[in-house]
Amino acid sequence: MALPKRRQSKTRGKKRRTHYKPAEVNYSDCPQCGSTKLPHRTCQNCGYYKGRPVISTSD
Repeated sequence: MALPKRRQSKTRGKKRRTHYKPAEVNYSDCPQCGSTKLPHRTCQNCGYYKGRPVISTSD
């Protein structure tokens, strides 16, 4: 099995990985209150998830 003759520098390795970027985050609307939230997460505004109250948001 072939081995590299010299170790690649950190900069050279990072240059190769410049195109690996995280995908843009998709937001969805909460069906309960209509505010934007991350998908598959509890709504921080009303505390509902899948139509059920999960956390209390009373002040």
